[in-house]
Amino acid sequence: MDYKKAGVDIEAGYKSVELMKKHVAKTMRPEVLGGLGGFSGAFSLSKIKEMEEPVLLSGTDGCGTKVKLAIIMDKHDTIGIDAVAMCVNDIACAGGEPLFFLDYIACGKNYPDKIADIVKGVAEGCVQSEAALIGGETAEHPGLMPEEDYDLAGFAVGVCDKKDMVTGENLKAGDVLIGMASSGVHSNGFSLVRKVFEKELTKEGLNTYYQELGKTLGETLLAPTRIYVKALKSVRKAGVTIKACSHITGGGFYENVPRMLKEGTRAVINKDSYKVPAIFRLLAQKGDIAEEMMYNTFNMGIGMIVAVDPGDADKAMEAIKAAGDVPYIIGSVEAGEKGVALC
Repeated sequence: MDYKKAGVDIEAGYKSVELMKKHVAKTMRPEVLGGLGGFSGAFSLSKIKEMEEPVLLSGTDGCGTKVKLAIIMDKHDTIGIDAVAMCVNDIACAGGEPLFFLDYIACGKNYPDKIADIVKGVAEGCVQSEAALIGGETAEHPGLMPEEDYDLAGFAVGVCDKKDMVTGENLKAGDVLIGMASSGVHSNGFSLVRKVFEKELTKEGLNTYYQELGKTLGETLLAPTRIYVKALKSVRKAGVTIKACSHITGGGFYENVPRMLKEGTRAVINKDSYKVPAIFRLLAQKGDIAEEMMYNTFNMGIGMIVAVDPGDADKAMEAIKAAGDVPYIIGSVEAGEKGVALC
């Protein structure tokens, strides 16, 4: 008896590490000390000495049951982008710059090429957010998970000067709300998505082309979560103060928008200020989902919302466009009980 006969292939683990090294190398920053394979990842903090009062920010998350679609489609090279996005977007939302990321992959069986594909996506997410991938873990769980299954989660650390943190404390009535377009469903609400498309959850079903989507169902649902780090950085570089910010994740508008508000302010959002992507209309129709539940579950086409002074709105819009994102003026801040009104 040995470890391999018990279900854990150590040599497959070694091969996975070798295959992923070329992807990890693309994410390196000057602050990274040492290479992949150590007991811990090392990152120099010498640059943050230039800040008046540096604050570390952290985020951890996974991709939810979206992973199940990647498994069904046997397409694993983008799900890692989702894992990174869910963490770094939260850090950027608070005004921070993501510094580094670590991933954790739990699998029923280590297939080195599949693991390398997953890490390829993680590395791409790190490149998009300018964060270094400094470590991770791939754990085989024979008997706990089916051989073909896996789960992916991650952890990111960022930094900002305390004076630059986005807290919402200076929010006031009349401030403009700018929404940034999402790339689709992102990584939230997939338990409901899978229930709605229960009959389509086969490789053949997900490869079905939908005229209203302009692509297959699988391509639409697996579209990786948009990373807004560069857009938010572009707004700050343009000299615009982001007064408040909300990453629209699980809980949709009703749960996440109030998190950006201070007491005595409410967000009023015009639902007709942008075009809701076809996938959400299809979900609502096929699943007979009430509109309020849609906005309470999904991002509905808006992945990030920032609040700025009315005089800065045009400049912020141009900065977001310059970073490659699509912005919309979707509403404003009013005085009133803390919450969000969709009209």
